[in-house]
Amino acid sequence: MNTEKYPSALLENAVNEFSKLPGIGRKSALRLVLHLLRQEKETVTAFGQSLINLRNEIKTCRICHNISDTEICKICASPVRNRSLLCIVENIRDVMLFENTHQFNGLYHVLGGVISPMDGIGPNDLEITSLIERCTNDNISELILALPATMEGDTTSFYIYRKIKDKPVKVTTLSRGVAIGDDLEYTDEITLGRSLVNRIPYENSTGK
Repeated sequence: MNTEKYPSALLENAVNEFSKLPGIGRKSALRLVLHLLRQEKETVTAFGQSLINLRNEIKTCRICHNISDTEICKICASPVRNRSLLCIVENIRDVMLFENTHQFNGLYHVLGGVISPMDGIGPNDLEITSLIERCTNDNISELILALPATMEGDTTSFYIYRKIKDKPVKVTTLSRGVAIGDDLEYTDEITLGRSLVNRIPYENSTGK
C-alpha cells in the first residue's frame, strides 16, 4: 500500500506509471519524474512522443521475428549476410548481444521465449513452426542453438533438435564459455563471441 504523500495528483500518477517499469521502484520513479519536470517542455514532449511512436509503429520482421521499422528487418534484407547460417535466440535482446560481438554474419530466428511448463509456455507459444519452415525451405546448412544455458533453454534446444534432426541441416550450439544457468544478457561480449565462434555439434553437448 502506498503511504507516500504527493503534492500533486499528476505527479503521483506519473510516478505510478514509471514504477510499473521493471527494476524501477517508487523512489527511482519519483527521481525520474522530477528530472523530467526540470526539462524544457519540448524535451519532455519529444520523450513522450518517441514512446508513443515506438508502441504504435514498431513492427516484427515477418521472417525472423526481430523488431523492425519495416516488414523485413535490415539483417534479413542484407545482401551480405550468410543466408545459410541461422542462429536461434530466445528474444530480441539476444540479437542485439550477438550483433555487438561482431562475430556473426548469418541470420537469426527469434523464438519469443523458451519452453517453460511452470509458466504455461509450450512449443506452440513460440516461433518454432516458422523455424521448421525456414529449415525446410530456405537452404539452411547450419542451425546454431544459442539459447540460455538453463533447464528451460536446454529443453527448448532439445525439442528443436528432435524436430529437425532428420533434415539435412547441421545443428550446433554455443560452447560452454557461457556458464550453466546464465542468461545470455549477463555474459560479456568477448565470452559470448568466443562461445559463438567455438560452437560445437549439438549432439556433443548433450552427453548422450
